[in-house]
Amino acid sequence: MQIVETANEGLKRGYTVTISAKDISARIEGEVKKIAPQMRLPGFRPGKVPVNLVKKMHGPAIHQEALNTSIREAMDQLVSEQKLRPAMQPDVSLGDGYEEGKDAELTVSLEVLPQIAAPAIEGLKLEKLVVPVTDEEVDAEVARFAGQQKSFTDAKKGKKAENGDQVLVDFVGKRDGVAFEGGSAENQPIELGSGRLIPGFEEQLVGVKAGEERQITVTFPADYGAKELAGKDATFDITVHAVKVAGEQEINDDLAKNLGLESLDQLKGLLRGQLEQQTAGLTRTQMKRALLDQLAAGHDFEVPPSMVEAEFGQIWQQLTHEAGHEEDPEAALKEIEAEKDDYKAIAERRVRLGLLLSEIGQANGVEVTQQEMQMLMAQAAQQYRPEDRQRFYEYVQQDPLVAAQLRAPLYEDKVVDFLFDKAEVAEREVTKDELQAAIEAEEDGHVHGPDCGHDHDHKPAAKKAAPKKAKAAAEPVAEPEAATAEEKPAAKKAPAKKAAAPKAEAAAEEASAKKAPAKKPAAKKAPADKA
Repeated sequence: MQIVETANEGLKRGYTVTISAKDISARIEGEVKKIAPQMRLPGFRPGKVPVNLVKKMHGPAIHQEALNTSIREAMDQLVSEQKLRPAMQPDVSLGDGYEEGKDAELTVSLEVLPQIAAPAIEGLKLEKLVVPVTDEEVDAEVARFAGQQKSFTDAKKGKKAENGDQVLVDFVGKRDGVAFEGGSAENQPIELGSGRLIPGFEEQLVGVKAGEERQITVTFPADYGAKELAGKDATFDITVHAVKVAGEQEINDDLAKNLGLESLDQLKGLLRGQLEQQTAGLTRTQMKRALLDQLAAGHDFEVPPSMVEAEFGQIWQQLTHEAGHEEDPEAALKEIEAEKDDYKAIAERRVRLGLLLSEIGQANGVEVTQQEMQMLMAQAAQQYRPEDRQRFYEYVQQDPLVAAQLRAPLYEDKVVDFLFDKAEVAEREVTKDELQAAIEAEEDGHVHGPDCGHDHDHKPAAKKAAPKKAKAAAEPVAEPEAATAEEKPAAKKAPAKKAAAPKAEAAAEEASAKKAPAKKPAAKKAPADKA
């Protein structure tokens, strides 16, 4: 095999790789010798089918497989000999004039990961905003919880339903007089004033009595889960079977014992733990952003444009999707279009921080264990049908890119935790509102531009027509572990076709063989539920 470098500029590399016809022919002969003993044809003893007949029957397929294998091995050799760390799948093409019996000349272009100087992780200083949970907050949570446990009893005959009452109804939803799928229910309990149903549904049941029939008209929210109903008007034929009033739920040990607990104090302890966990998550978000700000300020290096483009594509896809569900989609799209450069800057920073965290993790022995990986796979497999889960496991195990994408969020968290341990952390008690305000100030306090020097992990300040904040843009770091040389970082994309396959047919066969199992369809929501 011959390798000739044709481009070396910045992070871009180009090569011409020539695989000799002799090497391809030798591989074909080897394949034929493996296949011949296994063939069974009428008129020939087992294993005695002539080689020329094997070639005649399976020659094109054998040649294609031999060529694909030769190209894959050539790419491995190129990466090894040139000590390359590809950022994305290399672009490999085979000359149009290639035919069997000739040398195979490949044109290879790729981007490599940058050489990053040893990241400076000493001297990090962070402020940790801590929110103590008060007894008053716990008592309020207990009261709210008790309210959810209240029981209902039949009201006096003739009572009109009020907010806080429960009605037991049958309903049939219709569009243009025709009942739609999933729009009907029988003996459905509805607590008026709970706000659990689409706007206007509960409100129009205030005043009904047991035995009454009523038709109401509602408009489904524009972002409702069922697209055929989103933003549309519908009628519901209601039959009221009963009106019930809520009984008082006393806050005592009996409340806890009805839940299988020993005492009210144990219930309070559990609810306190939940409140502490919620605020701890906000505290971590605030600390992580401060940490990333310090890392970004201290490190600046070129990043592969293809990685930035892939990351931007993910951000942009989510933003446009959310804009399409706004009240005025056209205005929302114009708003994000005007800030496109800012989002590209966000993508570049995320990729840079991802590579930086990857470098820190590798230099300090941070890794995701096999046991943790098995847990991640088990969690991800739950979105598939039970009969497809084994295929999903095999899919992840066979494709390093998919495995890297699955592992990356946990890897990032472990690197961040490592850096938290290294940093000098000063705690300061604040209220929950103050902590939330600090986080929102980071998100909205500055309209970010490419050269502003501020945190580009967060979206530009929202304006009237702007879509809801996209988590993709607000959550900072691109998958760091996917930036390693072995596991190339196509962030959250579907697996790419093998770059080494020179023929469309071969690529299609490979993609088909490795296709992930189809996700089970999401369960349809009841029409009266909020999206």
